[in-house]
Amino acid sequence: MFLSVLAVVFTFGLVIFLHEFGHFILCKVLKVRVERFAFGFGPEIFGFTKGETRFSICALPLGGFVKPAGENMEECTGNPEEYFSKPWHQRFFIVAAGPVMNYVLAFLLFTGVIYIMGEPRPSTLPIIGEAVEGYPAKSAGLKEGDRILDVNKNKIQSWEEMAKKIHNSLNKPVTLTIERLEKKSQPPAPNSKPQVFKVTLTPRPDPTGKIGMIGVSPKIEYRPVTFFHAVKEGVNQCYHWTAVTVTTLASKIYKRERPDLAGPIGIVQIVSRAAHSGLEDLIFLIALISVAVGFFNILPIPLLDGGHAALYLWEGLSGKKLTEKMVRVANSFGIAILLSIFIFATYSDIVRIRSQNKQTVPSETQNKP
Repeated sequence: MFLSVLAVVFTFGLVIFLHEFGHFILCKVLKVRVERFAFGFGPEIFGFTKGETRFSICALPLGGFVKPAGENMEECTGNPEEYFSKPWHQRFFIVAAGPVMNYVLAFLLFTGVIYIMGEPRPSTLPIIGEAVEGYPAKSAGLKEGDRILDVNKNKIQSWEEMAKKIHNSLNKPVTLTIERLEKKSQPPAPNSKPQVFKVTLTPRPDPTGKIGMIGVSPKIEYRPVTFFHAVKEGVNQCYHWTAVTVTTLASKIYKRERPDLAGPIGIVQIVSRAAHSGLEDLIFLIALISVAVGFFNILPIPLLDGGHAALYLWEGLSGKKLTEKMVRVANSFGIAILLSIFIFATYSDIVRIRSQNKQTVPSETQNKP
């Protein structure tokens, strides 16, 4: 429990704090006076004032915020150090700095994990990396590290060979011979041999209903890479997950399907699981969340950075100054949209949890029988 709470606080704190740090840095570069820079929300626990800025650590360590002078148009006095006294393009760069910092963080984390751990590749051997809850393999007691020696007395040498046999056995019982080694944490007894046993299970249909699946994925192996290859992969990961998000959302909108969103409850669950599965998984997940936060904030929704940027871009292209009424109407519209997204995502989390209590249905590829 403590590890889960610590992981959630660290993940949200790091991703959101660095997002706000991006705004802070650009304010300083463009000589906008920052009245307060806080880590967390709520009552201040500890703080100090340096120059014109109050630095605070607050009671709820889930992010942070930056308060530049004159950030509200009605408060702006015309002082050149105030936010709305700056030209539109400088305000545009300030709001863009937050999402950019999220992508920088994601790039550094992706690159670091890949360089230190190596590039992940599914093993070609028929060794189980994960048995998914709610599927026949898990119900039969198969575990990570188990090696499948044969399927229906037909010896197999590769994961692909094993997967093909199971895919072709939809709704037909198959008997697997399993080899289970001693756990690394337990020193093997003298002259001990691997445990070999048989299990019989029936592959279930995949989402298309055309092939059989027992709910296992291959063991992941890590291939050492050079630093420059890790940097390249760090960039590719940022691009890949952004592209996946865009294409998935576009497809859902085009097909008029309900998007799959994870709200606060779902994200907390995911972070908790990653924290217990290993440090590299948690770091990789933080990078994914940072990409998601960066992407979400560039959407042209009022109140988000992308919404502010769209207003400033309109101001620059039209040559007309923003008015308090325009900003107020846009913000009201943004509150309605964000509140709707929050309610829908939370509802999706609750429905997902209730469904998982009955049956877990993972998304598997062809190489995951």
